[in-house]
Order: sequence, then structure tokens, then C-alpha cells
Amino acid sequence: MSWHVAAVNLDNLGDLPKRCRSCVFWELAPHLAKQAEEFGTTELEKEAWVSEILLEWGSCGKVVYVRGAPAGYVMYAPPSAVPRATEMPTGPVSADAVLLTTLQVMPEYAGEGLGRMLAQSVVKDLTRRGVKAVEAFGEARPGSEPGCIIPADFLRSVGFKTVRPHPRWPRLRMELRSGITWKEDVEHALEQLLGTVTIPMQPAAPVEQPGYRVPAPTGGCVRAI
Repeated sequence: MSWHVAAVNLDNLGDLPKRCRSCVFWELAPHLAKQAEEFGTTELEKEAWVSEILLEWGSCGKVVYVRGAPAGYVMYAPPSAVPRATEMPTGPVSADAVLLTTLQVMPEYAGEGLGRMLAQSVVKDLTRRGVKAVEAFGEARPGSEPGCIIPADFLRSVGFKTVRPHPRWPRLRMELRSGITWKEDVEHALEQLLGTVTIPMQPAAPVEQPGYRVPAPTGGCVRAI
């Protein structure tokens, strides 16, 4: 399986799944998101948001490609740039943390370890940029319907710890000073799965292994992992 990871930018933003490309659940305040949906401008708003974050803060996402086709993506940003975060019952996000908003793997690639690899790419990027921690709102009761919040169980499986419990949307956190140890664990898993630990590159054939609903999101994203 040949694959590589690229930073999200205005050139590859269209490689996000259609539903996610037009979803502004995290990017706009609820009333503005509703207005954008009514006027059919959600894709323009999404592009404007990404453009602003890239200019003012830097890289805010990654896309993973498998055999040249987009197979999943992850988005993250300073909490001040994510209006929906202030609406979550377990907010606010800590001042020293970056908010991981969405992580999605296409259903046909589920079970390939790409979700963990995307999480690793976030850790590497933010650690290199001197960020102290990354936080996320988790979905404690993911269902079969698409959603915009990452399943809490997945976040815990890659090293996040609950810092504010909630029956539906707990807030979780990973201290990036411990990211190196966690990164080693992930690299070991990826070595077993994909035959490589380097991002990006074209790895050899892998060892085969078998293989969330939010308060009225706009558009919605496909479930992660």
C-alpha cells in the first residue's frame, strides 16, 4: 500500500470528503453556520477559514493519500479560531492547548491504522512548533450516523486523557511532552502494520490486519476510524 501525508492547503482542500468540505460546524458560530447553509456559501466559508488560519497561524490539517487517492484527514487550530468550541458543555479549551477538531478515515480504509497515523502527524507537527498540549472534545456515544466529533474511545486509544468528564461530550487532553513516548508506541504499531515509520514515504506492502451524532452539525463529517 503506497501512501503519503500532505498538509492541508487551499490546493488540496477539495480532496476532503464532500460532506466535510461543506461542513462549517467547527469553523463558524452556530448562527453564522445556519446562515451560510441557508445561502449555500458553506464551501466558501470553509475555504476562507482555512485561508485565514494558514496565514495567521500556519498548518491546520493533514490529508493522507493511499495510492494517490485521499483516504482520510485531520484538522486542528487554536481554540480562539474555533467558535463552536465555546458552545460545548465541557469547554473552554485550555489556553496552552491546540484544539483537535475533526479526524476522519474513509470507510473503505477503516482498520488500516491510518487514524493513528494521522494523530501521530498532529503530535509531530505541534511538538515541533512548541505547543504544550492538544485537546479535543470526544463523542462518548458515537452512532452509525456521520458526525463531526471524534469518538472518545479513539482519542483515549492514542493517548488522550479525560480532563472534564461529560456523559456525551467529554474534553480530553494529551500533554505533548509525553508525546515522544507515545510516538514510539505508534511507530512500533505502524511498523507492524505498514512496514515503515517514516512520514511521508512509499512503504512496502503491509502486513494485513482486520480491521460519531452531534448537536445538529452543518453537513457533517464521516465517522473517524
